[in-house]
Amino acid sequence: MSALLDPKILMSIKDLQLKAKTTVNGFLNGINKSTVKGPGMEFSQYRSYQPGDDLRQLDWKMFARSDRYYIRESEVETNISVRLLVDASASMNHEDSGYKKIDYAKYLAASLAYLANLQGDALGLYIFQEDKLFSLPSRQDFQHLSRLLHQLETVSPEGKFTKPLGYRDIYAGSQKRELLIFITDLYQEDNELYQLIDALNSLKHEVIVFHLLGRNELELDYKNYSAVQDLETGEILPFSSQSAKKYRENLEAYLASVKTYLLDRRVYYRLLITDQPIDQALRDFLNQRSKS
Repeated sequence: MSALLDPKILMSIKDLQLKAKTTVNGFLNGINKSTVKGPGMEFSQYRSYQPGDDLRQLDWKMFARSDRYYIRESEVETNISVRLLVDASASMNHEDSGYKKIDYAKYLAASLAYLANLQGDALGLYIFQEDKLFSLPSRQDFQHLSRLLHQLETVSPEGKFTKPLGYRDIYAGSQKRELLIFITDLYQEDNELYQLIDALNSLKHEVIVFHLLGRNELELDYKNYSAVQDLETGEILPFSSQSAKKYRENLEAYLASVKTYLLDRRVYYRLLITDQPIDQALRDFLNQRSKS
Protein backbone atom coordinates (compact mmCIF):
# COMPACT_ATOMS: atom_id res chain seq x y z
CA MET A 1 0.00 0.00 0.00
CA SER A 2 1.32 3.44 -0.93
CA ALA A 3 1.85 5.65 2.12
CA LEU A 4 0.41 8.51 0.06
CA LEU A 5 -2.93 6.72 -0.06
CA ASP A 6 -2.97 5.21 3.44
CA PRO A 7 -6.01 6.76 5.18
CA LYS A 8 -4.43 6.36 8.62
CA ILE A 9 -1.66 8.74 7.51
CA LEU A 10 -3.85 11.09 5.51
CA MET A 11 -6.43 11.50 8.27
CA SER A 12 -3.71 13.19 10.31
CA ILE A 13 -3.68 16.02 7.74
CA LYS A 14 -6.27 18.53 8.94
CA ASP A 15 -6.61 20.58 5.74
CA LEU A 16 -9.07 18.78 3.45
CA GLN A 17 -7.80 20.39 0.25
CA LEU A 18 -4.20 19.45 1.04
CA LYS A 19 -5.33 15.92 1.86
CA ALA A 20 -7.16 15.61 -1.46
CA LYS A 21 -4.33 17.17 -3.46
CA THR A 22 -1.73 14.88 -1.87
CA THR A 23 -3.83 11.81 -2.61
CA VAL A 24 -4.77 12.67 -6.19
CA ASN A 25 -1.29 13.82 -7.20
CA GLY A 26 0.14 10.60 -5.83
CA PHE A 27 -2.52 8.57 -7.63
CA LEU A 28 -2.18 10.26 -10.99
CA ASN A 29 1.61 10.28 -10.97
CA GLY A 30 1.63 13.07 -13.51
CA ILE A 31 -1.36 11.90 -15.60
CA ASN A 32 -4.18 14.41 -15.20
CA LYS A 33 -5.98 14.56 -18.54
CA SER A 34 -8.73 12.39 -20.01
CA THR A 35 -9.09 12.47 -23.79
CA VAL A 36 -11.18 11.02 -26.59
CA LYS A 37 -10.68 10.98 -30.31
CA GLY A 38 -12.36 13.77 -32.23
CA PRO A 39 -11.75 17.23 -33.74
CA GLY A 40 -9.40 19.23 -31.55
CA MET A 41 -6.09 21.02 -31.16
CA GLU A 42 -3.69 18.21 -30.19
CA PHE A 43 -2.60 15.79 -32.91
CA SER A 44 -3.16 12.11 -32.15
CA GLN A 45 -2.83 9.96 -35.29
CA TYR A 46 -3.73 9.50 -38.96
CA ARG A 47 -6.28 7.07 -40.36
CA SER A 48 -7.47 6.29 -43.88
CA TYR A 49 -10.29 8.40 -45.28
CA GLN A 50 -13.73 6.76 -45.20
CA PRO A 51 -16.80 7.91 -47.19
CA GLY A 52 -18.75 10.37 -45.06
CA ASP A 53 -15.72 11.77 -43.21
CA ASP A 54 -15.43 15.56 -42.87
CA LEU A 55 -13.29 16.69 -45.83
CA ARG A 56 -11.95 19.55 -43.72
CA GLN A 57 -9.98 16.98 -41.71
CA LEU A 58 -8.08 15.71 -44.76
CA ASP A 59 -4.32 16.16 -44.52
CA TRP A 60 -3.25 17.39 -47.97
CA LYS A 61 0.46 17.16 -47.18
CA MET A 62 0.07 13.46 -46.50
CA PHE A 63 -1.88 13.16 -49.78
CA ALA A 64 0.95 14.90 -51.65
CA ARG A 65 3.52 12.50 -50.19
CA SER A 66 1.56 9.25 -50.48
CA ASP A 67 -1.17 9.90 -53.06
CA ARG A 68 -3.62 8.59 -50.43
CA TYR A 69 -6.28 10.37 -48.44
CA TYR A 70 -5.73 10.52 -44.68
CA ILE A 71 -7.77 12.05 -41.89
CA ARG A 72 -6.00 13.72 -38.96
CA GLU A 73 -7.48 12.53 -35.67
CA SER A 74 -6.75 14.55 -32.60
CA GLU A 75 -7.35 14.59 -28.87
CA VAL A 76 -9.81 16.87 -27.15
CA GLU A 77 -10.47 17.24 -23.48
CA THR A 78 -13.80 15.89 -22.31
CA ASN A 79 -15.82 17.22 -19.42
CA ILE A 80 -19.04 16.21 -17.74
CA SER A 81 -21.14 17.21 -14.76
CA VAL A 82 -20.29 15.33 -11.56
CA ARG A 83 -22.52 15.56 -8.51
CA LEU A 84 -21.34 14.28 -5.14
CA LEU A 85 -24.06 13.05 -2.78
CA VAL A 86 -22.87 12.66 0.82
CA ASP A 87 -24.81 10.90 3.56
CA ALA A 88 -24.50 13.01 6.74
CA SER A 89 -27.00 11.16 8.93
CA ALA A 90 -25.99 10.23 12.48
CA SER A 91 -24.85 6.71 11.56
CA MET A 92 -21.91 8.31 9.73
CA ASN A 93 -20.52 9.18 13.20
CA HIS A 94 -19.52 5.53 13.57
CA GLU A 95 -15.84 5.38 14.58
CA ASP A 96 -13.10 2.89 13.84
CA SER A 97 -9.29 3.17 13.69
CA GLY A 98 -9.44 6.57 15.40
CA TYR A 99 -11.65 8.37 12.87
CA LYS A 100 -15.29 8.37 11.82
CA LYS A 101 -17.03 7.27 8.64
CA ILE A 102 -17.88 10.90 7.89
CA ASP A 103 -14.15 11.77 7.99
CA TYR A 104 -13.47 9.06 5.42
CA ALA A 105 -16.49 10.21 3.37
CA LYS A 106 -15.25 13.81 3.34
CA TYR A 107 -11.77 12.67 2.34
CA LEU A 108 -13.15 10.49 -0.46
CA ALA A 109 -15.52 13.21 -1.70
CA ALA A 110 -12.78 15.85 -1.61
CA SER A 111 -10.35 13.64 -3.54
CA LEU A 112 -12.97 12.82 -6.18
CA ALA A 113 -13.83 16.52 -6.46
CA TYR A 114 -10.17 17.47 -6.86
CA LEU A 115 -9.68 14.78 -9.51
CA ALA A 116 -12.86 15.80 -11.37
CA ASN A 117 -11.76 19.44 -11.32
CA LEU A 118 -8.45 18.44 -12.91
CA GLN A 119 -10.47 16.71 -15.64
CA GLY A 120 -12.35 19.95 -16.33
CA ASP A 121 -15.65 18.63 -14.98
CA ALA A 122 -18.42 20.72 -13.44
CA LEU A 123 -18.93 19.85 -9.77
CA GLY A 124 -22.02 19.86 -7.57
CA LEU A 125 -22.60 18.77 -3.97
CA TYR A 126 -25.57 17.45 -2.00
CA ILE A 127 -25.41 16.74 1.73
CA PHE A 128 -28.23 14.64 3.22
CA GLN A 129 -29.47 15.10 6.79
CA GLU A 130 -32.85 14.65 8.45
CA ASP A 131 -35.39 17.25 7.28
CA LYS A 132 -32.82 19.10 5.16
CA LEU A 133 -30.77 18.82 2.03
CA PHE A 134 -27.83 21.14 1.36
CA SER A 135 -27.16 21.71 -2.32
CA LEU A 136 -24.35 23.41 -4.22
CA PRO A 137 -25.14 23.70 -7.96
CA SER A 138 -22.69 22.30 -10.50
CA ARG A 139 -20.00 24.66 -11.79
CA GLN A 140 -16.48 24.33 -13.11
CA ASP A 141 -13.76 26.56 -11.71
CA PHE A 142 -11.21 26.43 -8.91
CA GLN A 143 -13.10 28.89 -6.71
CA HIS A 144 -16.16 26.64 -6.89
CA LEU A 145 -13.98 23.69 -5.87
CA SER A 146 -12.79 25.68 -2.85
CA ARG A 147 -16.41 26.43 -1.88
CA LEU A 148 -17.30 22.77 -2.22
CA LEU A 149 -14.39 21.69 -0.03
CA HIS A 150 -15.31 24.32 2.57
CA GLN A 151 -18.85 22.92 2.75
CA LEU A 152 -17.48 19.42 3.20
CA GLU A 153 -15.26 20.65 6.03
CA THR A 154 -18.28 21.95 7.95
CA VAL A 155 -20.40 18.78 7.73
CA SER A 156 -21.42 17.33 11.10
CA PRO A 157 -23.64 14.22 10.94
CA GLU A 158 -26.94 14.25 12.81
CA GLY A 159 -30.42 12.75 12.71
CA LYS A 160 -31.72 10.30 10.16
CA PHE A 161 -31.38 10.32 6.39
CA THR A 162 -33.28 12.96 4.41
CA LYS A 163 -36.89 11.97 3.78
CA PRO A 164 -37.83 11.27 0.13
CA LEU A 165 -39.87 14.49 0.00
CA GLY A 166 -36.60 16.38 0.22
CA TYR A 167 -35.21 14.86 -2.97
CA ARG A 168 -37.07 17.26 -5.26
CA ASP A 169 -34.08 19.60 -5.65
CA ILE A 170 -32.03 16.75 -7.06
CA TYR A 171 -34.70 15.70 -9.54
CA ALA A 172 -34.82 19.29 -10.78
CA GLY A 173 -31.08 19.35 -11.50
CA SER A 174 -29.40 19.41 -14.87
CA GLN A 175 -31.26 17.82 -17.76
CA LYS A 176 -27.96 16.58 -19.15
CA ARG A 177 -26.73 13.10 -18.40
CA GLU A 178 -24.57 13.31 -15.28
CA LEU A 179 -22.31 11.18 -13.14
CA LEU A 180 -23.75 10.96 -9.62
CA ILE A 181 -21.52 9.66 -6.84
CA PHE A 182 -23.35 8.61 -3.67
CA ILE A 183 -21.13 8.16 -0.58
CA THR A 184 -23.07 6.44 2.20
CA ASP A 185 -23.13 3.65 4.77
CA LEU A 186 -26.52 2.60 3.32
CA TYR A 187 -28.12 2.64 6.76
CA GLN A 188 -31.86 2.96 6.15
CA GLU A 189 -35.09 2.20 8.01
CA ASP A 190 -37.65 2.09 5.21
CA ASN A 191 -35.71 1.79 1.94
CA GLU A 192 -35.43 5.58 1.71
CA LEU A 193 -31.95 5.36 0.20
CA TYR A 194 -33.13 2.84 -2.38
CA GLN A 195 -35.96 5.23 -3.29
CA LEU A 196 -33.41 7.96 -3.93
CA ILE A 197 -31.17 5.68 -6.01
CA ASP A 198 -34.14 4.42 -8.05
CA ALA A 199 -35.24 7.97 -8.75
CA LEU A 200 -31.76 9.02 -9.88
CA ASN A 201 -31.54 5.93 -12.04
CA SER A 202 -34.87 6.73 -13.69
CA LEU A 203 -33.38 10.04 -14.87
CA LYS A 204 -30.85 8.02 -16.91
CA HIS A 205 -27.87 9.33 -14.97
CA GLU A 206 -24.75 7.24 -14.40
CA VAL A 207 -24.79 6.38 -10.68
CA ILE A 208 -21.95 5.14 -8.46
CA VAL A 209 -22.58 4.02 -4.89
CA PHE A 210 -19.58 3.90 -2.54
CA HIS A 211 -20.74 1.91 0.49
CA LEU A 212 -18.71 2.64 3.63
CA LEU A 213 -18.22 0.17 6.47
CA GLY A 214 -15.85 0.25 9.43
CA ARG A 215 -13.55 -2.72 9.94
CA ASN A 216 -15.09 -3.28 13.39
CA GLU A 217 -18.57 -3.41 11.80
CA LEU A 218 -17.38 -5.98 9.31
CA GLU A 219 -15.74 -8.19 11.93
CA LEU A 220 -17.87 -7.25 14.97
CA ASP A 221 -14.68 -6.28 16.78
CA TYR A 222 -15.75 -4.20 19.78
CA LYS A 223 -13.17 -5.52 22.27
CA ASN A 224 -14.75 -6.06 25.69
CA TYR A 225 -18.08 -4.33 25.01
CA SER A 226 -21.26 -6.35 25.48
CA ALA A 227 -23.65 -3.96 23.70
CA VAL A 228 -23.67 -1.30 21.00
CA GLN A 229 -25.96 1.66 20.41
CA ASP A 230 -27.73 2.51 17.16
CA LEU A 231 -26.51 6.03 16.36
CA GLU A 232 -29.75 7.06 14.67
CA THR A 233 -32.45 5.46 16.81
CA GLY A 234 -30.60 5.27 20.14
CA GLU A 235 -31.55 1.59 20.51
CA ILE A 236 -29.17 -0.53 22.64
CA LEU A 237 -28.27 -3.82 20.97
CA PRO A 238 -26.58 -6.56 23.05
CA PHE A 239 -24.13 -8.97 21.50
CA SER A 240 -21.83 -11.78 22.55
CA SER A 241 -19.31 -14.15 21.03
CA GLN A 242 -22.20 -16.57 20.44
CA SER A 243 -24.10 -13.99 18.40
CA ALA A 244 -21.03 -12.93 16.39
CA LYS A 245 -21.26 -15.86 13.98
CA LYS A 246 -24.93 -15.19 13.28
CA TYR A 247 -24.16 -11.49 12.83
CA ARG A 248 -21.50 -12.22 10.22
CA GLU A 249 -23.83 -14.56 8.35
CA ASN A 250 -26.55 -11.91 8.32
CA LEU A 251 -24.09 -9.22 7.25
CA GLU A 252 -22.80 -11.37 4.40
CA ALA A 253 -26.37 -11.98 3.21
CA TYR A 254 -27.19 -8.26 3.54
CA LEU A 255 -24.16 -7.17 1.52
CA ALA A 256 -24.98 -9.70 -1.18
CA SER A 257 -28.57 -8.39 -1.36
CA VAL A 258 -27.37 -4.77 -1.60
CA LYS A 259 -24.99 -5.61 -4.42
CA THR A 260 -27.66 -7.56 -6.29
CA TYR A 261 -30.25 -4.80 -5.85
CA LEU A 262 -27.94 -2.13 -7.27
CA LEU A 263 -26.36 -4.16 -10.05
CA ASP A 264 -29.83 -5.25 -11.22
CA ARG A 265 -30.48 -1.54 -11.76
CA ARG A 266 -27.11 -1.05 -13.48
CA VAL A 267 -25.88 1.08 -10.60
CA TYR A 268 -22.15 0.73 -10.05
CA TYR A 269 -21.43 -0.52 -6.50
CA ARG A 270 -18.21 -0.59 -4.50
CA LEU A 271 -17.85 -1.59 -0.84
CA LEU A 272 -15.13 0.46 0.89
CA ILE A 273 -13.74 -0.43 4.31
CA THR A 274 -12.64 2.76 6.05
CA ASP A 275 -9.13 1.50 6.87
CA GLN A 276 -8.43 0.93 3.15
CA PRO A 277 -6.87 3.40 0.69
CA ILE A 278 -9.17 5.05 -1.85
CA ASP A 279 -7.13 4.42 -4.99
CA GLN A 280 -9.64 1.84 -6.25
CA ALA A 281 -12.47 4.35 -5.80
CA LEU A 282 -10.53 6.89 -7.88
CA ARG A 283 -10.07 4.28 -10.62
CA ASP A 284 -13.78 3.49 -10.47
CA PHE A 285 -14.56 7.18 -10.92
CA LEU A 286 -12.36 7.49 -14.01
CA ASN A 287 -13.81 4.31 -15.52
CA GLN A 288 -17.44 5.35 -14.96
CA ARG A 289 -16.69 8.92 -16.02
CA SER A 290 -15.61 7.67 -19.45
CA LYS A 291 -19.07 6.10 -19.90
CA SER A 292 -21.02 9.29 -19.15
